[in-house]
Amino acid sequence: MPPSMALRMNHALPVEHRNRLLRIAHETEFPQDTRLFEEGGHADRFWILRNGTAALDMHVPGRRPPVVETLGTGDLVGWSWLYEPYVWQLGAVAVTRLRAYEFDAVAVRLMCLDDPGFGQAVEHWVGRVLAHRLSAARARLLDLYGTYGTREPL
Repeated sequence: MPPSMALRMNHALPVEHRNRLLRIAHETEFPQDTRLFEEGGHADRFWILRNGTAALDMHVPGRRPPVVETLGTGDLVGWSWLYEPYVWQLGAVAVTRLRAYEFDAVAVRLMCLDDPGFGQAVEHWVGRVLAHRLSAARARLLDLYGTYGTREPL
């Protein structure tokens, strides 16, 4: 199974936790080119993509925000809602029309506190997504801005 597949909710959360989470979801849509959130904004919700493509980007002074990762069906959009100070670390935009499940961050955090097993599963899932996103962002930024040929010889 590809690493990104293992991070999707359908593969990362046990069925009982996934079903519990989906019970509080509401379906939403975003037209193409809609900004879901801006880096630095308050992270009060998150989404699981049902259909379409979203791009994660980051602010780089004096430049157009580079895309650090592209997300598709089954992917989590947003992880900053789980960790204080609940501020988006990246931005997100709909590359295509999106259909998604939307979740209220406070409600999910309260569910996590109420049921430690559920909370541990959600935190493990989101933590794995976060680690993957940081690695992808690092690789993408090195591709965009890294200087090649400056490594010290081994």
